[in-house]
Amino acid sequence: MKQLAKLSKIPEMVQPRLADNHRSGLPGWTYFSEEALEIEKELLFRRSWQLLGHVNDIPAPGDYATFDIVGERAIAIRGRDGKVRCFHNVCRHRGSRVVADRQGSCKSAIVCPFHGWSYNFDGTLRGVPAPRSLPKLDPERHGLQKLDHEIFHGFIFIRFKPGAQPAVAKLLSIYEPLFALHRTAETKPLGLFWQADMQANWKAVRDVDNEGYHVPIAHPGLYDLYGRQYVDELPGHGVTRSVGRFDGLKSKHWSVRHYKTIRPAAPDHLGEESSNWTYVGMFPNVVFMLYPEQIGYYQEWPLGVDRTVQRGNVYGLSDDRREMKLARYLAMRIDREATREDHQLIVWSCEAMKSSAFSGIILSDHEAGVRQYHDHLRRVIPVYNLQNEPLPGMTATLNDELLRHGPTIKQS
Repeated sequence: MKQLAKLSKIPEMVQPRLADNHRSGLPGWTYFSEEALEIEKELLFRRSWQLLGHVNDIPAPGDYATFDIVGERAIAIRGRDGKVRCFHNVCRHRGSRVVADRQGSCKSAIVCPFHGWSYNFDGTLRGVPAPRSLPKLDPERHGLQKLDHEIFHGFIFIRFKPGAQPAVAKLLSIYEPLFALHRTAETKPLGLFWQADMQANWKAVRDVDNEGYHVPIAHPGLYDLYGRQYVDELPGHGVTRSVGRFDGLKSKHWSVRHYKTIRPAAPDHLGEESSNWTYVGMFPNVVFMLYPEQIGYYQEWPLGVDRTVQRGNVYGLSDDRREMKLARYLAMRIDREATREDHQLIVWSCEAMKSSAFSGIILSDHEAGVRQYHDHLRRVIPVYNLQNEPLPGMTATLNDELLRHGPTIKQS
């Protein structure tokens, strides 16, 4: 844990140098191909772990949270026994949503708003109107369909279809001490959920987020906070860590200056993490924020080839001190400004993929995270190794052929 907490102890390999033949990214066609998007939906978003929320979003029996992504609908609900269970948000009668809101509470049962079929909090079928008009129904077999799910330090992950990813706990094992250090399972929502649409391909969001090279120019607030002491760690296997350590210099940015002076002393158990903003990324689309005052996440997924939704939420340990409230407000102010700045960069970089002047990406050593992410995409979707877009109707067929013959890209 000491090695995790000490920025000065991060080995040189976390800032890798790219070989000359590793300085290009994905070809432009992958950002606007409808056929490629359908492959991504199936192989990435349905078969990878997706973050639904936090157990303390649904603290009492009957409390639920929902999550919609690429045509799939999920619900997590807390049972009378205190356990969190996850199901497809699909009524077994006609397929209606059994709950419509993003978050809420059911009094005694989950009741479908279409015809009134009802389900217990453990997903079993409870009752139906006019039962004599229907064939004999079994409570288990005709209950809500279960989803694979896993709870990691308070965060609820779901998977719609079986995939190649290992368990979440194994994926994030290298950074498990960080989640324990920040006591993420004990945190409660701070009422700061947000969601926004962008007119860009979802991969362009990851491209901007997977490197800190742009921070000094594009994010004056973040650079004022930690830009001089920012490093990326790329252990591979679909996880990353980026750490920004606050410097002792006088800050020019209003929010940063006041954040540094107002924030209360962090608990002793955080150690050197009390001076870090740490980000843990998990392939394909989730990033955790671990700050001294609060923790949170953000994630994105496609609504179309050129439309993406991004959402996030923020949680904190119970602390009513005025200084803590102000520090959390200022931290979110800094974050919101950086998010707005990133959104513009995301749109601009995605637009370039269709330009006749765009001849490909030239990556800096400081953008090794982008290359590693693109290589991971190439392993999952090997057709992305092709520089030119396949003929219409051939993208999925070629990808299936390449999957059968094995990946051709070595892990970086």
